[in-house]
Amino acid sequence: MPNVTRPIGFTLAALATCVCLSTGAPAADFYAGKRLTLLINYAAGGPSDIDGRVFARHIGRLIAGQPTVIVQNMDGAGGQVGVNYLGEVAAKDGSVVGLLTGSAFINTFAAGNQRVDFRSLEFIAAQRSTSVYYMRKDVKPGIKQAADLARAEGVIIGGLAADSSKDILLRLTLDILGVPYKYVTSYRGTNAVRLALQQGEVNITSESPPAYRGVVEPSLVKDGIAIPVFYDPGWDGTNFSVPKEVADLSMPGFQELYAKAKGGLPKGPLWDAYLSILFLSGNNFRLLALPPGAPAEAQAALREAVVKIQTDREFADDATKVFGYVPTFDAAADLSPRLRKALSAPPEAKAFFARYIAEASKANGPTEARK
Repeated sequence: MPNVTRPIGFTLAALATCVCLSTGAPAADFYAGKRLTLLINYAAGGPSDIDGRVFARHIGRLIAGQPTVIVQNMDGAGGQVGVNYLGEVAAKDGSVVGLLTGSAFINTFAAGNQRVDFRSLEFIAAQRSTSVYYMRKDVKPGIKQAADLARAEGVIIGGLAADSSKDILLRLTLDILGVPYKYVTSYRGTNAVRLALQQGEVNITSESPPAYRGVVEPSLVKDGIAIPVFYDPGWDGTNFSVPKEVADLSMPGFQELYAKAKGGLPKGPLWDAYLSILFLSGNNFRLLALPPGAPAEAQAALREAVVKIQTDREFADDATKVFGYVPTFDAAADLSPRLRKALSAPPEAKAFFARYIAEASKANGPTEARK
C-alpha cells in the first residue's frame, strides 16, 4: 500500500485512537443476578444487528456475575434515535449498554438529531471495521469489473440519512471519481436499501463485512445481480492498510480503484474529508458504551469481559461461522478520555461536513442528480 503524505485540510492527528488492551483490576460481581440489555441502534436483521447478536450470545457468560443478556433494537435517524435514548432515557445503573454503529462520525461532524453530548457517554470498547461497496451489474454501460464504476451512467445511491457516515462515504467516493449520481435517502436500515437494490430502485450501496459476506455475496453476487466494486481501506494518518475483514475478498481498496481509473491519488477537500472519516469512523465503527455516569463497577466488569471475549474460542468459532472473521476491540481503560479528545473535531472539518450534508438535505437534494 502506498505511503501518503498527511492531508492539509484536516487535523487528523486530533482524531486518532489506538488499538490496545488492558485487563485492569478484577471486577466485582456487579452483574450477579441481573439482566443486561444490549441496545443496538439499527433495525433487526441488518449488519449491526447480526454483529451485535453474535456478541450478545457470548458476552454474558464472560461478565463477572454472568447476567442474562437481551437485545433491544432501536433504529431511526441514521442510528441517532438509539444514541439519544441511551444518553437521555436509559437507566444509568449499568443495566443498559449500547452497541452503537456509525455514531462517532455523526456526533462529531453532523448537527441536527443530537440531543445528548456524545462525549458524555462512558465508552467501554471500540471496534474497527470497514465497508464493502457493491452495485448492480446492469448499470450502463455494464459493470463487469470494479474499474467500470468510473464510467458508469445512471448511478442511483440508496441511503439512510444525509448525515449518516455511510451515505456521506457513498457520495464522497462517487464525487471524488467524478461519477454523476442520483441520491435517494430515508430508507429504514440497510435491509431496506438492499431490497431496493435487488428490485432495481437503486443500484449502488455499501454494507459492513458481516452483512456482505453473510447476505450479499451468497445471494446478489452469486446470482449475478451485483458485483463488489471496492472497500474502504484502513488509514492511520500516514499509511493505508487492508482491513482483515476483507483481506481475502477479490476487490480493490478505494484508493487502488481511483489510481487505476485516474492515475495516482486524488487531492483536495473531498479527499481530505474521505480520509478524515476513515480515521475517525473506521477506527471506532462500533462503540460499546454505557449512559453518562454509569457505575464504575459496571464499566470495569464490561471492559474486563470484552478483553476476555477476544481470546474466547466459542466466540471466535461463532463469529467465523457467521461472518468469516473475528472482530477485535480496543478495550483499554483509557478509551473514554482518548475518544472524547478524538471527538473534538477541527472547526474547518466541521464546516466542510456541514456544507456537504446541507447540500444533500436541500429541497430537492436527496432526489436530484449531482453532476
